[in-house]
Amino acid sequence: MYSPRFIISNKILKTIGQIEAAKEVIENAPLVPYYEKQFQTEAITRTIHHGTHIEGNELSLEQTKKVLEGEEIVARQRDVQEVINYRNVMKLLDELVVKRGGYDIDMLLDIHRETVGKIVSDEKVGVLRKTQVIIKEERSGKIILEPPPFIEIPYILEDFFEWFNSQEAMEVHPVLRAGIAHYILVTTHPFVEGNGRTVRAFANLVLVREGYDIKRFFAFEEHFDQEPASYYEAFAEVDRQSKNISDRDLTPWLEYFTQVVAIELSKIKEKVRKLSIDMKLKGKIGTQIALTERQMKLIEYLSGGGSGVMQDLKKVLSMVSEDTILRDLSYLIEKGVVKKQGKTKASRYIIK
Repeated sequence: MYSPRFIISNKILKTIGQIEAAKEVIENAPLVPYYEKQFQTEAITRTIHHGTHIEGNELSLEQTKKVLEGEEIVARQRDVQEVINYRNVMKLLDELVVKRGGYDIDMLLDIHRETVGKIVSDEKVGVLRKTQVIIKEERSGKIILEPPPFIEIPYILEDFFEWFNSQEAMEVHPVLRAGIAHYILVTTHPFVEGNGRTVRAFANLVLVREGYDIKRFFAFEEHFDQEPASYYEAFAEVDRQSKNISDRDLTPWLEYFTQVVAIELSKIKEKVRKLSIDMKLKGKIGTQIALTERQMKLIEYLSGGGSGVMQDLKKVLSMVSEDTILRDLSYLIEKGVVKKQGKTKASRYIIK
């Protein structure tokens, strides 16, 4: 049975810690249903746009949004169909999340069927490839991936899913499991076309199914699309080790993958945190207040500790001067958010 080789490096430990911290904030944020729905809709739109754009789709984010809302746009029909297909993939994932039992090849085939329907010929839809493929760099013609022979694919996948459903594999952190599935399936390249979208959707399925849905607010495809060179180089770094997949150490790829998840979740955490603070303040003083990142940190500290003196606040904002902190506090006092107790340097600041 296949068993991936990797170690839990300090880098992986650190990023898993960041992921857990962001997850905690996002899942416990006091957001009203309206904002949750808005965040989820935005995440789905970004997932579909960036998940297809990285594969060459030419639609802009705004055009993607219009297609998803049922509007007609002037664009290449294939690009429009890819977006429609990936929306159907997102719906399929909702069904697969609640499906009983482990993971299997049929799940992968179903995702592929939705991904490439009406784009490739029917005999290639939801079917493992029956030809040899080589992935070359467009400009230089340099070979960047030489997947296994097609005759080996069913056996590689069967071996992988046997491990993936095993007790040993179930004890691996869900984010690492998603990363391992992502690497193995991309490297195997099971289909003639649509591999990237299918595999990223499967990795998403693993995260959501195993408790890392993070309210469906995230879209890690956005990071891959914005930095494609880093994405492909992370694969290549592991691919170069050996022609045999089972001999490769996946640690460099998992360091990259966990970092991407951590970065994307941290962005959402900041967005959720800011919205939560804005809503709390609006509820207290009856109006919306524009806050800088520094001011948010001050309010967070004062809310958590009940109060703080300048010595405490300088530790919170260690990169700025005392005068800058005083200006931020003056703004918050003026807006009726913070109250100052005392007139000396030992003055204490509290949430009003």
